[in-house]
Amino acid sequence: MKQILIIAVFFLIIALPASAQDHDVKGVIYSDEEAVELANIQLKAENVLKNTTSDEDGNFYFTDIPKGSYTLKVSRIGFKGYQQTVEVGESTSIVKIELAEDRLNLEEVVVSATRYELSREDAPVVVNVLSPKIFNASQSLALSEGLSFQSGVRVETNCQNCGFTQVRINGLEGAYSQILINSRAVFSALNSVYGLDQIPTNIIDRVEVVRSGGSALYGSNAIAGTINVITKEPIENNWQIGHNFGLIDGEAIDNTTNFNASLVSDDLNAGVTFYGFVRNREEYDANGDGFTELINLENNVFGAKAFFKPDEYKKITLDLSAVREFRRGGDRLELPPHFTDITEQLDHNTFIGGITYDQFSKDYKSKYSVYFSGQGTQRDSFYGGLGGERTPEDSLLAINAYGNTEDLALVSGFQFSRTLSNNDVLTLGVEHQFSDVVDDIPGYNRIVDQQVNSIGLYGQYEWQLDPKLKALLGARFDYTNVDGFYQIGDIQRFSDVETNVLSPRVTLLYQPKENVQVRGGYARGFRAPQAFNEDLHISSVGGEPLFVILSNDLDTEFSDAFTGSVNVSNTFGSWQTSFLVEGFYTSLRDPFTQVSTGAPLPNGSILEEVRNGEGAFVTGTNFEFTGSPSDQWFFQLGGTIQTTQFREDQVLFEPETNAERETDVIVDEFVRTPNVYGYFSANWTPTEKFGVDATGVYTGSMIVPRVVSESGFLDLVDTDPFFELNLKLRYNFKVKDHFTIQLNGGVQNLFNSYQNDFDSGPTRDSDFIFGPARPRTYFVGIKIGDFYE
Repeated sequence: MKQILIIAVFFLIIALPASAQDHDVKGVIYSDEEAVELANIQLKAENVLKNTTSDEDGNFYFTDIPKGSYTLKVSRIGFKGYQQTVEVGESTSIVKIELAEDRLNLEEVVVSATRYELSREDAPVVVNVLSPKIFNASQSLALSEGLSFQSGVRVETNCQNCGFTQVRINGLEGAYSQILINSRAVFSALNSVYGLDQIPTNIIDRVEVVRSGGSALYGSNAIAGTINVITKEPIENNWQIGHNFGLIDGEAIDNTTNFNASLVSDDLNAGVTFYGFVRNREEYDANGDGFTELINLENNVFGAKAFFKPDEYKKITLDLSAVREFRRGGDRLELPPHFTDITEQLDHNTFIGGITYDQFSKDYKSKYSVYFSGQGTQRDSFYGGLGGERTPEDSLLAINAYGNTEDLALVSGFQFSRTLSNNDVLTLGVEHQFSDVVDDIPGYNRIVDQQVNSIGLYGQYEWQLDPKLKALLGARFDYTNVDGFYQIGDIQRFSDVETNVLSPRVTLLYQPKENVQVRGGYARGFRAPQAFNEDLHISSVGGEPLFVILSNDLDTEFSDAFTGSVNVSNTFGSWQTSFLVEGFYTSLRDPFTQVSTGAPLPNGSILEEVRNGEGAFVTGTNFEFTGSPSDQWFFQLGGTIQTTQFREDQVLFEPETNAERETDVIVDEFVRTPNVYGYFSANWTPTEKFGVDATGVYTGSMIVPRVVSESGFLDLVDTDPFFELNLKLRYNFKVKDHFTIQLNGGVQNLFNSYQNDFDSGPTRDSDFIFGPARPRTYFVGIKIGDFYE
């Protein structure tokens, strides 16, 4: 009996491995009979999760897979997602998968809505994506030139002397938007003044735009929305170098050179991408008065982004960028600034970098992230000149108008997310944000010395109530401390503010049909009293500099934002279409507003004060239509119709009590904010070699303040609408595999829709600038490398 038992155990031991023998799964992925390379393939069961990518022939392999039933998921940028059940049995499983094109990028993966990756269609919040395709089509060389190709988003130029630009979302000015670099808030108040011009589009993988409040995720200053700039990552081995030559109004030359190169290891566990950008743009004078409307600009950017995977559950990502930018505007640019009538000159040296460590649990349901990012800027500046006069006092003041700015921004944090058994997702995190800026101009006795410390705790729960209904519930608690000293002439202000703010966020996503998404939500936001982008910019008015200072006892500004949208996508034969309509309403309490007194300081400069207003709101509708009848045609059209209103009339200009003939200038709506604006894009690619792009931006009429006297008295001007049309042609010469030469050319602002009533001379109002950023501009370019467009 004992011998029989031993023999039985022996055969059982042999039989167990045979019954549990592992198997292989292999397959091929193609589309329109062509192999799809670098598709992401996931094989998943209850206790098994395997990931791989397809090779250049579309093949993929999984080895040592236990017998059982698995879910196979396939994703690839530019294609619709694919999913099927695979039974792994006694023999090798062979899978053949055909992917359908996602020409509208509806299933693109985004991170800005929830701080973790998910499809745009599944995101409870509307996320719009700007890709290199629209940047190339519109010949947008810098981020500032391409952001307007989204509904609710508009970029404006605010100064003829320095080219200061800002982005408005849903009608709210730049300080209400949070700009992120690789999901980190290191884009400081100083960066926001000129930084949109300093980010070249050739380093951008995509820009994710979330309209309306996002403070529950990203902290303060996200009242209008967030703009998340994701730089290019190394995905495959490739390289590219290009040059563009532009001629502005047949006069000013705009030369740019850029390059990108990526190296990825054979096992896809390490990679690095390098990028560079050099730009030299001559100044442009639109009305022949000797003063610039477009500044002289020199921009040099170099950076890299790398990743390393110690194993399949861990990933380290590092990104670094260095920016050197010089800009100058005014008159007689060949002279030292203090010998001119008006000069604004800025010399920036900026370094931005970050490191992130991600780790997944073995079942891939938990993810831990630790990150640290930073930005440092050294800026040398000159804001001044002789103001059209040549007195000894003017010369003494002018030679002392040089300034220096030191800016530092740091972000560090920890985030944990867990996918629960019912596919709900829990996200928790803690984040510390720190900024330190010192902006000093000794000649004007002007200084901004400000430190902002913020510690945020946030939580979010993505709750799948039923297969058609999803809720996103979140809140963030921020402790913010502002320690600031502000001085102009003999006027001094101090800020020692501590705020504790809880910002909730609630969003619902209802999908009555697979192709229909109905979203609605509420978010609360805030801005702590501090100097923002425009407060670090100095304008020229009546030949004198205009400074901004914070008032005493400035209170925290709060917002309540409501949104609702319907998105319908359909496929009719070869046609793919998507239509989105979104309503929004944002209410502001104690909004920060700038009030000009027109009163000169002892040194001749003019002062504006930031005060709390009585309240305001902006409400409107965004709409977007995207259509593609085939892979040869693509159309996109979007626009915004909105209304802005102060709850009580807002004073823009408040003259001194003894001023003669001057009265208060009062408005009941936002200035520099059109009620109608939009964009369109159309692409025709009849062959792989030839393509035509047409893009355009419409800016409706708006109210713009204008200085009409040296004392600072304001007038309000109703502007005409503008329509800016761009055309581009491109032709590819495929020399051999992984080597293509592209020639392109075209014209921007074809109809020369451009402002024609600029102020002139040394006493002009340099802020009286609106409409398209440039007049008619011709361009030609060449691109060489391993790319497909």
